Amino acid sequence: MRSLPVLLSSLFLALTATAQGQCSSLCDRDLPSVAPTLPLERASFCFQRPEPVRLLKLNDIVRVKVLESARMNAEGNIDRRKQYQLQAQLIDWAKFDKGNLVTNPNSTGDPTINGIYQEQGQAGSNLNTAEGLTFMIVARIVDIRPNGHLVVEAHSTVQNNDEICDQSLSGIVPPDRVDPKGEVRSEDIAELMIKKQERGQVRDGYRRGWMYWLLDKYGMF
Repeated sequence: MRSLPVLLSSLFLALTATAQGQCSSLCDRDLPSVAPTLPLERASFCFQRPEPVRLLKLNDIVRVKVLESARMNAEGNIDRRKQYQLQAQLIDWAKFDKGNLVTNPNSTGDPTINGIYQEQGQAGSNLNTAEGLTFMIVARIVDIRPNGHLVVEAHSTVQNNDEICDQSLSGIVPPDRVDPKGEVRSEDIAELMIKKQERGQVRDGYRRGWMYWLLDKYGMF
């Protein structure tokens, strides 16, 4: 039989002990000693995982969006005036007499020249042009420079019945300018060279003839 002190101590421990029951609190959970870092994708409702960086290699294909515009304003005015005045008189005449050079007076008088030449010209010009190119073209990586920059070239020919449109493009693209979709804008291309040529009946209808080309080139009139 246990002694009275042992029974009293056992009763005290039973009364002071905390009962372990089921808890319905969402905040009551065992937490680690060190709180983990909360990732952004779990903390933000509008998080979107970025697309992986595309590794570009030789002969890969990129799409170039050409948006080029050019404007030029030129205005000129020329006013030119010239005036010349000439007065000349021949006083002494000479002749050979028996191998010697002697004077030969003119019995009718010394001839004279007197004249005035005037020239006046005025010219004016005004030029205002605007051009633009907007199209998409697929280019191929033909070289990769030691610094990682990409050399691209593109060629395209579209034919619709008798109408033909030739397009070509070349330049150097920094790799960080190519988006994950493989597209790049023409304004991000260094040493950009774009050529666009049209052939066919439409082009023949509005292009200059060879006579107008000569007149415009050499300014005959």
